[in-house]
Amino acid sequence: MKLLILDRDGTLNRSRDDYVASPDEWEALPGALEAVARLNQGGWRVVIATNQSGIGRGLFDMASLNAIHAKMHRQLAAVGGRLEAVFFCPHAPEDGCHCRKPEPGLFEQIGQRFGVPLADVRVAGNALRHVQAGAAAGCATHLLLTGQSEHLREVDDAAIDAPPSTQVHEDLSAFADWLLAQDAATAAAGAP
Repeated sequence: MKLLILDRDGTLNRSRDDYVASPDEWEALPGALEAVARLNQGGWRVVIATNQSGIGRGLFDMASLNAIHAKMHRQLAAVGGRLEAVFFCPHAPEDGCHCRKPEPGLFEQIGQRFGVPLADVRVAGNALRHVQAGAAAGCATHLLLTGQSEHLREVDDAAIDAPPSTQVHEDLSAFADWLLAQDAATAAAGAP
């Protein structure tokens, strides 16, 4: 199984300085939903892993989070894309949980749910804590220069303080193009 774990805010949708606390505040990034659809068509199963401490801080509730995700799923379906699941940490930073990124708990839960060794899983997101959590879980990591990492576009890739072996991509669409090209090259190399 080809499994990819994406971050949500800043990867699929626009980040906010506060929180995406309602469906009206959830706005897909240009090309991001279509990138998920292309990945799905290429045989990739896509899962979201996201910190949602606004719940733990009392800034929004589960009904609001569910409504945000319902909007996200509807918009993905409209372009032919799909998410297998959304895993989230509802805890505030001071709770000290194992599921809040950069801790690897969400990734471990995903690996268990899908029965996939985490070394075979790719992780892509705009937040360093997302790729740090993926690296701590043993996944192959990819940093997207959107959202929290957009300011790194002017920095040499070698100067970015990401886990070793993290590959850097302009956005989710560029990452999808790269990953699908890797799949095509692997398939061509194995063709008789």
